[in-house]
Amino acid sequence: MMTTKRELQSLALLSGLALCAPLAQAQTATQTQTRKASPGFNLFSPEQDVEIGRQSAVEAERQLSLLNDRNVNRFLTGVISKLAPHAPGARYPYTIKAVNDSSINAFALPGGPMYVNRGLIEAARSESELAGVLAHEMAHVALRHGTHQVSKAYLAQSGLGILGGLLGKNGGNTSKVLSAVGGAGLNVAFLKFGRDAEYQADQLGAEMLAGAGYNPVAMADFFATLRAEQGRDPGRLEQFLSNHPSSADREARIRNQTANLQIGPSREVGGFENVRASLRRLPPAPGRGGARARQETPNQDPRYPENAQVDVRIEAPSSRFLRFEQREGLFAIEYPDNWRVYGSDAGYAVSMAPDGGVVDLGNGQTALVYGVIINHYEPFEGETDRRLGSSQRNYAPFEDNDSYVGSLEDATDDLVRSLIRTNTYLQADQGQVRRELIDGSPSYSVLLSGRSPITGQDERVTVVTRALPDGHVLYALSVVPGNSYDPMARAFPQMLRTLTVNDEAAHQATQNRRRNPARRPRQ
Repeated sequence: MMTTKRELQSLALLSGLALCAPLAQAQTATQTQTRKASPGFNLFSPEQDVEIGRQSAVEAERQLSLLNDRNVNRFLTGVISKLAPHAPGARYPYTIKAVNDSSINAFALPGGPMYVNRGLIEAARSESELAGVLAHEMAHVALRHGTHQVSKAYLAQSGLGILGGLLGKNGGNTSKVLSAVGGAGLNVAFLKFGRDAEYQADQLGAEMLAGAGYNPVAMADFFATLRAEQGRDPGRLEQFLSNHPSSADREARIRNQTANLQIGPSREVGGFENVRASLRRLPPAPGRGGARARQETPNQDPRYPENAQVDVRIEAPSSRFLRFEQREGLFAIEYPDNWRVYGSDAGYAVSMAPDGGVVDLGNGQTALVYGVIINHYEPFEGETDRRLGSSQRNYAPFEDNDSYVGSLEDATDDLVRSLIRTNTYLQADQGQVRRELIDGSPSYSVLLSGRSPITGQDERVTVVTRALPDGHVLYALSVVPGNSYDPMARAFPQMLRTLTVNDEAAHQATQNRRRNPARRPRQ
């Protein structure tokens, strides 16, 4: 049965494929530290971050043994209140509570709830060192790393459609996505990040410290404290190290960065030693108990229900073309006049397909089995994680290079790896990458193929990437079953020849996102 146009627009892009999409790039490990960290791809709005954080805090506090010491919490609130004005992006309602646990750990949930163990407060040697840890955790919130991770986990289970703005159209979507990746509360998706996310949080945290009047060297000093503590009592650091990947150069990166930071005028909150003294008067804190982060527990992939194979009967693409212009002016393209266009309610995504190209799988999911998708793409992984992924050589066009190649090649690799990782039936043969020229700019095309679990046919997916001036790419992706390949092989290149890109619009959109990442009332 065919899906209605209204349903298609609510899903935006429709595909049996899954795709991952961004984090900041850098050319070297050191440069990663000095570039401005920016939020990555995210299915959620900042407002949804806040709601997820509230739900998760309720669940988390059922497991945590809160200290409930008014003086300690007042001091901690004073520290984060100094830091919060220097956090970029949405004005989240940051809160903090102390946990009566002897292990050295701290963590933050999306939207602002923060927790710090008594053991970490006792291990810190100064207010500045403690502020360094809290600034790092606050940076994860500001950069939206928690819901970025959830988005990444959900993308592995869902189609390209969610990149066009699936969330936010009704109240049930947030709960649906959270349920699919393990639910609210102490979900490891909120708490454990890759190296690049940790580097970004270190970088931004140091900037926040300096802005608030703390010496950012204190963050590096605390890493030295942790190394010493690890030698004396490694058990106290077990949870911290599991949530914060150990990196030999993190301390050196921070010390290098601080040379370029100007420390703002400010006085400390004061009372740190009094807080530590009051903690020493309390009974010893227990070790870590049952409040352990849950691993993501994705439900079975909902895209491909049993016996989902459909018979694809498609009319050949017309030789007469119509013109489509993206509403924000980023791109324009011509398409066969016997196809329909399904644009997203937000973002740049658009899918184009003939009758029969979009199918209903009977489980609430739709899939694009024949058609074209066009969208904006920012690499999903940070440079360090991309480089490590490339070294595994599970196939991407340029991954044999051990160093940074260039933004277009790097983004193309990231896109191809994401497609293969989340659509295991697809593979790319070596040598299938080709240089292209789209609207006068360097481009690449990569051919993927495999037997589709939806149609039961050999499927070909051609991915074309075109560089944008902000280091991102515009991609066009054609999906076609093997028995219909020849007509698409003529139509898709003709569509690409008509594709025009407004680089100024892409640059302006990036600048607008950076100036106005979210509008929220201040605390």
